Amino acid sequence: MESTMSSASANPALRNPSRIARFAWFTVFYNVLVIVWGALVRASGSGAGCGNRWPLCNGQIVPVSPGFHTVIEFTHRMMVGGSTLLVLALLVWTFRATVKGQAARALAVASTLLLLNEAFLGALLVKLNYVTVNQSTGRIVLLSIHLGNTLLLMAALTLTARFLSTGQRWADLPLTRRMVGMIEGLVTTILVGITGSIAALGDTLFPAASLHASIAQDFAAGSPWLLRLRIVHPALALVTALFALWLAALARGKRSSHTGSNASDSDKFNQTAIRAQQAGRARLANLLLILLVLQFALGIADVLLLAPAWMQLLHLLGADLFWIALVQLAVETIWPAAATSAATV
Repeated sequence: MESTMSSASANPALRNPSRIARFAWFTVFYNVLVIVWGALVRASGSGAGCGNRWPLCNGQIVPVSPGFHTVIEFTHRMMVGGSTLLVLALLVWTFRATVKGQAARALAVASTLLLLNEAFLGALLVKLNYVTVNQSTGRIVLLSIHLGNTLLLMAALTLTARFLSTGQRWADLPLTRRMVGMIEGLVTTILVGITGSIAALGDTLFPAASLHASIAQDFAAGSPWLLRLRIVHPALALVTALFALWLAALARGKRSSHTGSNASDSDKFNQTAIRAQQAGRARLANLLLILLVLQFALGIADVLLLAPAWMQLLHLLGADLFWIALVQLAVETIWPAAATSAATV
């Protein structure tokens, strides 16, 4: 305990982590906007708006007299540049504001590496001309890897912000049997995101004239395999829904031990902190369930409205927010900050 206090006094940022934590959460939600704008690039057919001479835009650093598609694509590139600056700033600030052994450091490094890989995969899509109406297997494979990396990046940024808020160390994060179920559920959710991206690409490349025609496309023997894969997305979404319901129930079911009248002031303080943590976990579980219902409503509307671009973007935004809440609740359930702090002290 004395060493912890001395570390905190040597590093003032540890006593008041709110500033860097707020910056980390700002970085998380800024990247949500980057992701949604990236989907707009695909939905509007603007992937080739800057040509394939990445990182230049049509051979220029800043395009002169750009058309609509160039504006959309160039704006996305500028947003990715802003994301790079934010994540690098977060990495430096995290190392300055924390001490060796804190979990936030490793997550900030992971966020930086995943962002660099994100930029590489995005450039590869452009250089290989996997944009606009390209429907090759190579595009589907690379797009799936790209989307999986995106979700891992968002998870890493979310956990960076979370661990900057709690100050937890790796030594405070024990391995538990429930982690296997958590990992399986999170991996399934990533697959839901990937199949959703493939389904959205199919909707963009092969628009249907009616709901009946759209459903017929999914089962017709002559349909492109990109369309026949769309049924996988809602099937996996049901599995993820069950995982989210289980996780919310598990988070709500965690209770602290009873503190008797003879308990010390320190014990009572720790119990108060744990109860506050439980209340926060319950609120997060409620938010997760609301986002789950919203996602299914948006998915149904997306099908009924024949997947217009604006609905695809709204559905993706909801998916990103659901993923952030899911990751945070999963980690909070297996590694609750209040209980960890009490055990550490």
